[in-house]
Amino acid sequence: MCVTCGCSEDGESKVTNLTTGEVEHHHHHNHEHTHTHTLPDGTVITHTHNHDTHTEASEIHAKMHGTTISLEQEILTKNNLLAAQNRGWFKGRNILALNLMSSPGSGKTTLLTRTIHDLQPQLSISVIEGDQETTNDAKKIQETGCKVVQINTGTGCHLDASMIERGLQQLNPPLNSVVMIENVGNLVCPALFDLGEQAKVVILSVTEGEDKPIKYPHMFRASQVMILTKIDLLPYVQFDVQKCIEYARQVNPNIQIFQVSSTTGAGLDSWYAWLSQQLGDLQTLVSL
Repeated sequence: MCVTCGCSEDGESKVTNLTTGEVEHHHHHNHEHTHTHTLPDGTVITHTHNHDTHTEASEIHAKMHGTTISLEQEILTKNNLLAAQNRGWFKGRNILALNLMSSPGSGKTTLLTRTIHDLQPQLSISVIEGDQETTNDAKKIQETGCKVVQINTGTGCHLDASMIERGLQQLNPPLNSVVMIENVGNLVCPALFDLGEQAKVVILSVTEGEDKPIKYPHMFRASQVMILTKIDLLPYVQFDVQKCIEYARQVNPNIQIFQVSSTTGAGLDSWYAWLSQQLGDLQTLVSL
């Protein structure tokens, strides 16, 4: 079990290329080893290290050394190194990569398919789709004519930089394009893992509580953009838009906020203008 977020690391993730049908499996091995410690009181303890017993082993080390060895730091450090490599890969190809995050049912896929459909004449967009199981959302995205690769995390609750690296090998996005990474539906763990993206975008719908930004502050603090979706439903739900915006800015004063409806198209022009600006800024940076 991953001590960073509690999801299982002893399993398998799967990358599916929707265009070729190629499926790549990646196994997470449960490596273990056994050794003996002598505690200060003379007690001799023999134990085995693996993902399942790491917590117990850390407690033993804490008794010996007065500190707890943090596997979380080790996991995140490794992830950040791979994320830096991904970021360099994107920069070298002048690709704008965005990490889209939300709770399940926020309208993330609907917003993504509408964005692809509206911007196809102007922007080349490819998608890495993350879900625990199924290729349902990836198939919806493929129907737009967009290149898409599905990553199934199995018992995992988030994408990580290693998964993105493997997904990019299958996706092979063109130069001067946009890669949208639709993360697993979860407002906690995806905020912790850098994927090499240029910006994190958190998506919140008016069918959820307006207090989400203060209930899940790490997610909203890590994001450069918040998209409030399904605003066409405001007449039918109890949702205080201004209070939600206040909460978001309380957590992250610099967060940019767009209010949109993927159904009616309301507010999407501002979101699209931001996308175009980000890609233009990236092109300027690469040319310097």
